[in-house]
Amino acid sequence: MVLPKRKLGRQMNFTRRTLILGTGALLAACTKFQAYSGPDVTRIVAQKSTKSLQLLSRGETLKRYEIFLGFAPDGAKEVEGDGKTPEGSYVIDRRNPNSAYHLSLGISYPNEQDIARALAKGQSPGGDIFIHGQKNYFKRNRLDWTAGCISVSNREIEEIYAMVPNGTPIDIYA
Repeated sequence: MVLPKRKLGRQMNFTRRTLILGTGALLAACTKFQAYSGPDVTRIVAQKSTKSLQLLSRGETLKRYEIFLGFAPDGAKEVEGDGKTPEGSYVIDRRNPNSAYHLSLGISYPNEQDIARALAKGQSPGGDIFIHGQKNYFKRNRLDWTAGCISVSNREIEEIYAMVPNGTPIDIYA
């Protein structure tokens, strides 16, 4: 059946408009940047022994996540390259929206004590410790694999990234 030109033109405009709006809606749904309007996150607590990370608001747990750590999870980070996740009190001090690990929040490691401990051994304390997602969006690692960072799923880092502002204290416990 051949449609008259006028009807065909309207149908093509409708199809084009639907395609454009549908593509826009799909892209909006797939963005890694979320909005958050809930209670302020006032502290993050990471427990290495239970492999959990909690977002707290004035002492109340808002969210809890399973985490993956450095490939040598026992003990505190001492020197660059040891594969350990730091232990101590730090702050979230930077954000990386273009991280190789989806999104990432920087942890202020090393602090003065970390630097002194490493220098006493004649080594560097290292740095670039983050809370981040996974390198491969569709695969969640099942083992501790980072070089000392804290890793969560990509969907979880999207949520954490939206909820946690720079300056938020983070305590990392053994």
